Amino acid sequence: MRYDVAIVGSGPAGLSAAINAKIRNKNIIVFGNSNLSDKIVKAPKVDNYLGIHGINGENLKDMFKSHIDKMGIEITEERINNVYAMGDYFALMVNEKTYEATTVILATGIEYAKPIKGEENYLGKGVGYCATCDAALYRGKKVVIVGYNSEAEEEANFLMEMASDVYYIPMYKGEYELSDNIEIINDIPIEVKGDMKANKLVFRNSELDVDGIFFIRNSISPKYLVPGLEVEDGHINVDRTMKTNIKGCFAAGDCIGKPYQYIKAAGEGQVAALNAVSYIDKK
Repeated sequence: MRYDVAIVGSGPAGLSAAINAKIRNKNIIVFGNSNLSDKIVKAPKVDNYLGIHGINGENLKDMFKSHIDKMGIEITEERINNVYAMGDYFALMVNEKTYEATTVILATGIEYAKPIKGEENYLGKGVGYCATCDAALYRGKKVVIVGYNSEAEEEANFLMEMASDVYYIPMYKGEYELSDNIEIINDIPIEVKGDMKANKLVFRNSELDVDGIFFIRNSISPKYLVPGLEVEDGHINVDRTMKTNIKGCFAAGDCIGKPYQYIKAAGEGQVAALNAVSYIDKK
């Protein structure tokens, strides 16, 4: 099945895009999480959203949820690892699955966890962002996963079925549902080292020799998520119609730049959706 519009992100930009595309009778899919946006939920008070004064983040999220529920919009709780432009459509990769869409709207927010030293230098050379995608490459080998969320635990458990040794570095607090064979290391990674390929993860207090290193964050940097996408200072380049440099690919919200405001993101999501719809109709 090929969707008209695939939206990556379930914050204000993504949901606004979804609502406006749905109103115009387009077949859509929205990738995100049940919380919609962790950033919104944590907001103690929102005073600058037009028509909604003095509301807290949790209540604003509930209002967003009520709106999309009434419109029959569901959130697909799957993490997009890559988006590939295939000419007249896009292939969105979720581990072993692939979704297809005529247009894509990126509303991924901003990733605050910056890469550590050496990480980007070894990307694709022993460093990766999707353990389940690359697990077969590490059969019988020693691998470490730096996890920024509970989804990383699932990837570590899957990897343990193939690798000889799996080490888990939790960058968050909580109870970890990990296989008994996985060793947890409570230390802060500061650098990736290697020769032709990454072979060492350096911590504040120790270091670990490994064959592969995976960083599982809440979102992937746009330039790695969508190969060929123009990114400047960590933000996606768009014009006033929210078009990126890739035909059929649009972006909205915090991922395209400051100010990081909910109402600004919602407006951009609408503009992105209207122009995605126009692009589809012209085709």
